[in-house]
Amino acid sequence: MTGSGETAAVPARPWAVLLVVVCAQMLIWLDTSILNVAVTTLADPAEGLGATPAELEWVASAYTLVFAGGLFAGGALADRFGPRATLLAGLALFGTASAAGAFAGSPAWLVVARAFMGAGSALLMPATLSVIVQSTPEAKRTRAIAIWSSSSGLGVAVGPVVGGALLSNFWWGSVFLVNVPIVALCLAGVAAVVPELKGPRRRSLDLPGLTLSVLGLGGVVYGIIEAGDGQAWYGPHVLLPLALGGALLCAFVAGQRRSPAPSLDLRLFRQPGFTAGSVVLLIAFMALAGHLFYAAFYLQGPRGLSPAQAGTVMIAAAVGIVLGSQASPALSRLLSARWTVAAGVLATAATYVAYSWLDGHTPVGFIVALLWIQGFGMGLVGTPVTAAMMSGVPPHLAGSGSAVNSVTRQVGGTLGVAMAGSILSGVYRERMADAELPGTAQGLSPAAEERARASAEAARSLAGSLRLPELAATADRAFLDAMYAATLAVAALALVGCAVAVVGLRTRAPRPRSVPERGARDEPAQST
Repeated sequence: MTGSGETAAVPARPWAVLLVVVCAQMLIWLDTSILNVAVTTLADPAEGLGATPAELEWVASAYTLVFAGGLFAGGALADRFGPRATLLAGLALFGTASAAGAFAGSPAWLVVARAFMGAGSALLMPATLSVIVQSTPEAKRTRAIAIWSSSSGLGVAVGPVVGGALLSNFWWGSVFLVNVPIVALCLAGVAAVVPELKGPRRRSLDLPGLTLSVLGLGGVVYGIIEAGDGQAWYGPHVLLPLALGGALLCAFVAGQRRSPAPSLDLRLFRQPGFTAGSVVLLIAFMALAGHLFYAAFYLQGPRGLSPAQAGTVMIAAAVGIVLGSQASPALSRLLSARWTVAAGVLATAATYVAYSWLDGHTPVGFIVALLWIQGFGMGLVGTPVTAAMMSGVPPHLAGSGSAVNSVTRQVGGTLGVAMAGSILSGVYRERMADAELPGTAQGLSPAAEERARASAEAARSLAGSLRLPELAATADRAFLDAMYAATLAVAALALVGCAVAVVGLRTRAPRPRSVPERGARDEPAQST
């Protein structure tokens, strides 16, 4: 595993270390799912901040933008200063920003706080996986990675429940303030049980490379977010940031090839399974995020569930992820990682196709079953792919390898939401453009009619205020047609991921290749 002659020290209590690290990782997913519950309250002028739809979009997007843009930097910092120090810094930043967000007096202040929370997460995520890779005995590493992967499912499952309980009893800021005591416990745990895990030499920081990676990833993610807002994807607001971000990333890659101390050592992609695993993760998370985007609208729209009921139904996917992650090590030993991953992606693709049969009267039990199968399939994907990617990464590059793993998940999820959002919006507008809207005689103004033709949620709101169930039915039919188009596109994407897994992931992982350390200083690492 070391690849460069160095041996990572295994702590005396590796499972205590794993528990602390998983709690820190789960905090990221917990916060994301809690925010999904709170958006309606934040839009309320009396109960929340009176945020507009555009401001709410940036409350979520500011976090994603900084999180994704900073992941390579977070991995490089973990390699330079050690994952323990980076973990402590990320937790402190995340907790401080959460407290600031809880007491934000305006949507703009909340957007700034969310951006700093994203920066904290960018430090946290690569460091958590780096700690696991370096601190867990090799024989138990796949099981540890499975537990780490399960934390996403637990966070997604617990988030809506915690968020609903907080919003029912406290003010909106409680959904952010709840992070503070969790951060305090994680800080104490990291300080108590997580050892210093540096290599024998400290790696130098590639500041120009870090700057290019942050700006490049930020530009690309910004363009992707803009592409998913329902407007034309080929507009300058999309193409300019995409082109600029892409150019900066190309400059970043070119610089990394020549740098003596690269932020991202490109030789990682020579490791067996690393490149294929990165592509599979990107596609799988792109498909999953896109699907969950329209599934949430379907449950609360045509299916007619309340937000609390929809959140409860979505827990099935989270439970499936947890169980699939735990089953994947045994299945990988039985079938090989390649076929386990392929089976997982194929199972998710089948559930995506099944969504093209749903309507406003589909039994909830059937939807729960689909979500559980989908989550279980994703659980089968995450652990073997992550293990395959990290199996050939030496400890002194664990932060960089972890950052690539995290970037593929985050960028894939952002791409998936943008893709599904664009398809959903485009097909819905197309169906509604030629539809004869009920309510013209009842005083449906041209402005209101335009809103109804642009958004199914706006159409249902108008239908409720004007007592026009026919308008809601028309919007639901158009939305279902749009969902069918989006879900078939997502299914096709998942099938591509299945093919990549079969071709790119080897049945038997070869012995790790040596990746000599570059750009190290003769500065001994300190131990605690």
